[in-house]
Amino acid sequence: MLVVITYLGEGSFRIQSGDVSVLVDPPSNRLKGDVVLKTDAEIPAPDAEPGPQTEVAFPGEYESKGIEVRGIALPVGAGRAHTAYLVRWEDVKFAFLGPLAKGLEADALEKLNEPDVVFLRLGAKYLSDEAAEKVVRQLEPKVVIPAYEKSPASFLKEMGESGGAEEKFVFRKKDLVAMQGTKTIGLKSA
Repeated sequence: MLVVITYLGEGSFRIQSGDVSVLVDPPSNRLKGDVVLKTDAEIPAPDAEPGPQTEVAFPGEYESKGIEVRGIALPVGAGRAHTAYLVRWEDVKFAFLGPLAKGLEADALEKLNEPDVVFLRLGAKYLSDEAAEKVVRQLEPKVVIPAYEKSPASFLKEMGESGGAEEKFVFRKKDLVAMQGTKTIGLKSA
């Protein structure tokens, strides 16, 4: 499985392998994916029509096109649902932490279960560099990819990495297996 990860800006990512793609927090309805994950959603009225089958916006377990998705509830105010996701796609586990503003609670850490790749948001409304570094140390992924308001430079520094942002991140499972420790990848917005 060759995986291509592209940062679309505003916390949105596309993960593609072959003809199948997962789209996370798309900034508009124009972007399409085989599976669409929304980490921040308005809780629908009880009589509301369900959304498309490929769209996942709430905690629970889902499967589509060989992609297993586990949605994990995060604390949030009334009327909204914040959800972290653990996605198992072939032999790779991806964790999308979404609009997390503080560290993860023990229950969520346990459910995220050693992901290979972690996506997290950084900024004034989301995790600080220090809080994000702590979450990454708790999850121990092979790769962490931040979404950011300005630049990933300060988080890269916090994680002990140097370098700038890349256009996209391309890898195979064997590349992850060969990695020692955690690598932070900053991506440019497409």
